[in-house]
Amino acid sequence: MSSEPLIPKHGGYRKLKGFQVAQLAFDVTVLFTEKYINRFSRTRDQMVQAARSGVQNIAEGSQASATSKKTELKLTQVARASLEELRLDYEDFLRQNNLPMLESQHPALIRFKAQKPKTLEAFREWVSTERKRSTDDQGQSGTDTDNPASLNVPECPCPSLSSACLAANGALSLLNLACWLLDRQVARLAEDFENEGGFTERLYRVRRNRRDGGMR
Repeated sequence: MSSEPLIPKHGGYRKLKGFQVAQLAFDVTVLFTEKYINRFSRTRDQMVQAARSGVQNIAEGSQASATSKKTELKLTQVARASLEELRLDYEDFLRQNNLPMLESQHPALIRFKAQKPKTLEAFREWVSTERKRSTDDQGQSGTDTDNPASLNVPECPCPSLSSACLAANGALSLLNLACWLLDRQVARLAEDFENEGGFTERLYRVRRNRRDGGMR
């Protein structure tokens, strides 16, 4: 008789790399919006909600996977869409405040990826270290872009990498990774659903195998 369980193991979302990265992006976004987005702006709430949606839908989809692969696939795609929305918000922030979007091979981002920060504290430490490195390289602090009120600097948008610039680019790096991981997860879930079906097909197999085993 087949040992296939009717309700397989599920809900192990905390071990998913995509969940872990999305959760860190959520923590970063909460702090980022508190510091750099006007508290009366709708963008502040929208960014936090998009970040939260990414995390929550991964968890909910994983939990639902026991009885509905279709729901798991759908919610994982919702999480992916939410993180894409958040990614655009960070890009808008940089563009609207005349701050550069760093290339993937920028030294600061290379160091960020090498360090692989897993906590908010580690992320903040990277921002602080890169801020100091950037200031030292300039030989002066330049325009103070750490203050949200002074972010618009049309003549010289970023003489050195401000904390706001670094934090937004670090968040984008996290989101790029999270989106890539979720794309892979969605592709795997779609393949599994196509090959194995969902709960209805599993229920049929379990019943058939139990019936066939009882007839022996």
